Amino acid sequence: MAPIKPFVLFTITTILFSFCLFTSASSRGLSETATTVLDVSSALQQTEHILSFEPETLKPFAEESETAAESFPLNSSSSFSLPLHSREILHKTRHNDYRSLVLSRLERDSARVNTLITKLQLAIYNVDRHELKPAEAQILPEDFSTPVVSGASQGSGEYFSRIGVGTPPRQFSMVLDTGSDINWLQCRPCTECYQQSDPIFDPKTSSSYSPLPCAAPQCKSLDVSACRANRCLYQVAYGDGSFTVGDLVTETVSFGNSGSVKGIALGCGHDNEGLFVGSAGLLGLGGGMLSLTKQIKATSLAYCLVDRDSPASGVLEFNSARGGDAVTAPLIRNKKVDTFYYVGLTGFSVGGQAVQIPPSLFEMDEAGDGGIIVDCGTAITRLQTQAYNSLRDSFVRLAGNLKPTSGVALFDTCYDFSGLRSVRVPTVSLHFGAGKALDLPAKNYLIPVDSAGTFCFAFAPTSSALSIIGNVQQQGTRVSFDLANNRVGFTPNKC
Repeated sequence: MAPIKPFVLFTITTILFSFCLFTSASSRGLSETATTVLDVSSALQQTEHILSFEPETLKPFAEESETAAESFPLNSSSSFSLPLHSREILHKTRHNDYRSLVLSRLERDSARVNTLITKLQLAIYNVDRHELKPAEAQILPEDFSTPVVSGASQGSGEYFSRIGVGTPPRQFSMVLDTGSDINWLQCRPCTECYQQSDPIFDPKTSSSYSPLPCAAPQCKSLDVSACRANRCLYQVAYGDGSFTVGDLVTETVSFGNSGSVKGIALGCGHDNEGLFVGSAGLLGLGGGMLSLTKQIKATSLAYCLVDRDSPASGVLEFNSARGGDAVTAPLIRNKKVDTFYYVGLTGFSVGGQAVQIPPSLFEMDEAGDGGIIVDCGTAITRLQTQAYNSLRDSFVRLAGNLKPTSGVALFDTCYDFSGLRSVRVPTVSLHFGAGKALDLPAKNYLIPVDSAGTFCFAFAPTSSALSIIGNVQQQGTRVSFDLANNRVGFTPNKC
């Protein structure tokens, strides 16, 4: 055998050495992937629980008295809080299996996202407000056949709290929505009212009920309004086809034992149709002039969202301290639409490794388009397609140990965890600049879509420039909006 020439020997040695280095680096990269544990069995138990849950067994407010609470002025900085529940426990689900319940939720969620995007686009392009046609007779449902054209389309929320309305106060379960501003509840007499868990509010029983005249500033602040017999009429339509119409009035609103506020503008809905079954109405917690937050001159708003399938309660707080251990980010304002709460998100990491996403994808442009909002009414986080693809691909690459399965509805990345009690998965974190990051619990980004063990990556793409951080990612985290100092705070494990 001919001896190996020195040059050839050197080349072979170099190649082998380089291969070893590459193999070592690859192995080290995999071993250093940050992971966390997903409790599969606990999540699947909740899917069974929500299907058999009987709402009548949950009466957290049954002992509340309906006596008048002490009033505090509108400019008060007093802090107060209310219990917060998942909307699902107001009424027994009509679905016989968890998968159909999820599909129903996702369909409603997609309708909401579309209407939030439409609201932004209407504001950017300065579409004139649509006024209801004056009418001496009652307003007919035909007036709501084109909610997108009217610009009235808002999104409905997914969590509710309990407030008092009127004098003396009557207690009502009201859906909360940070993506809209108008407060309203069903009122007698009803042209059309859906089923709710509380008796319908009767204005005749309240000494503080006062209809607003058409010249009132609150009436002029409505996106959609009309005047009849010098009474201001309001209209709100939602992306799922629901709507409410009635008189815009002022009333006293009370917050448990914390006190009450006089002169809150709200809609007294006489024609209310759609998917609001269970709740008496809606509290708008956005940044607009008619929102509850704005009307009580709150300096801060905070909430803790429980899991959608849990009967446990979270909390809704006004004027409370942010907390020193919160992960903070800028609260950004949009000059074109004051409803939404924008946050200064800079990117993501998966498994402890930064995802390559241009930060510009999360920035608002000069026209007011783009950016990313925090919304308690949207369930699934929506990201621009390019950003979503990068995040998903990073997760899939580091989750090679998980068993993939076919996608479900808007989810294209799903896994089969059947037969497993728990599984170790790559971490997912949100980054807000200055080295600040929010590490998500595994259950906030891998969620069950049936009771058999199919879990999906709970993010979705959107062709819109607007991105949305949804409530699945917020569950179990105290989210606070410091309205006075324009900061958003996220405090994990504080609910």
